[in-house]
Amino acid sequence: MTDLPTMQEDALQRIEGASDARALEALRIEYLGKQGSISALMKTLGKMSPEERQEQAPKIQSARTAVADAIAARKEAFEAEELERKLASETLDLTLPSPTAPRGSVHPVSQVMDELAEIFADLGFSVATGPEIEDDWHNFTALNMAETHPARAMHDTFYCSAEGANEALDTAANSAPNTPRMLLRTHTSPVQIRSMKEQGAPIRIIAPGRVYRSDSDATHTPMFHQIEGLVVDKGIHLGHLKWTLETFLKAFFERDDIVLRLRPSYFPFTEPSVEVDVGWQDVDGRKVLGGDGDAPGHGWMELLGSGMVNARVLEFAGLDPDEWQGFAFGVGVDRLAMLKYGMDDLRAFFDGDQRWLDHYGFSPFDQPTLSAGVGAGA
Repeated sequence: MTDLPTMQEDALQRIEGASDARALEALRIEYLGKQGSISALMKTLGKMSPEERQEQAPKIQSARTAVADAIAARKEAFEAEELERKLASETLDLTLPSPTAPRGSVHPVSQVMDELAEIFADLGFSVATGPEIEDDWHNFTALNMAETHPARAMHDTFYCSAEGANEALDTAANSAPNTPRMLLRTHTSPVQIRSMKEQGAPIRIIAPGRVYRSDSDATHTPMFHQIEGLVVDKGIHLGHLKWTLETFLKAFFERDDIVLRLRPSYFPFTEPSVEVDVGWQDVDGRKVLGGDGDAPGHGWMELLGSGMVNARVLEFAGLDPDEWQGFAFGVGVDRLAMLKYGMDDLRAFFDGDQRWLDHYGFSPFDQPTLSAGVGAGA
């Protein structure tokens, strides 16, 4: 048999003297490869007698282990040397300036949602949410809308298929009995019903979210965003509603000269009902909210609907209208964004045009606060 100790010593010396990783790999193949000298010795064990195998196997295995360990150690040393070389030659300049503009931006709708939440939180309102796939009891019936009301018609409302309705009904909390028809909610008013049924009174909430109606033009889209407010307590009257809306609009538009005009109107879920107009003035050919709408060069713009919660709605929600009174209001979030930030086409909100987003988007660091102004950094 080949002089194993001599072969092992020679291999260890050659491994230690290897100049680089390529030379080391050649030695590994020479000794431990399929045709390597030590591998060849391992193959001879099968031809030995049991006594010879018992004597030679540990020696051959020991030599193989010693050579493999030496190769691994030398390889690790080469890798450490290579890393040191790279660390010495490669540098990272941490003083390079950051990009001139962030890669992404906050959509105006999201920004306005945050502004509204900040304002109403300061007024003591909490945020309530509900399912976007609703049943017609919460969306229509509980809001005192008759079976013949035009809003229930297919050309105004997106109704769900039977399969989708059943699945949505399983996940919607507090659904009315008898499996009502399911639809994409047409307003966030169902959240008011659910909140009153769950929390009772007194209650003070806003309900922002997506709503769906079959309509599309420069000022309407099939899906848009709405925020509604609800206050129910004892002794609530129309003056509380007017003060709340005036305070909210002054804070949102960041102007003290916001003037409101309340006009009698009709909504099934409020009585009395009022449309709220806001005074505007012409500034360089653009309507800017602020000032008395009856002044020369001024006018009135219809902005939102509101009123005192109808007694029947309170009854549907499980409240006694002789004990509790309340007011509610609703306004389009997209419309508020258009008025505040000078946008003229609602459809652009959903086109995904990067140029539009770059122009109207907000920095992620522009967090609305009342101390700095809700539109700070816009």
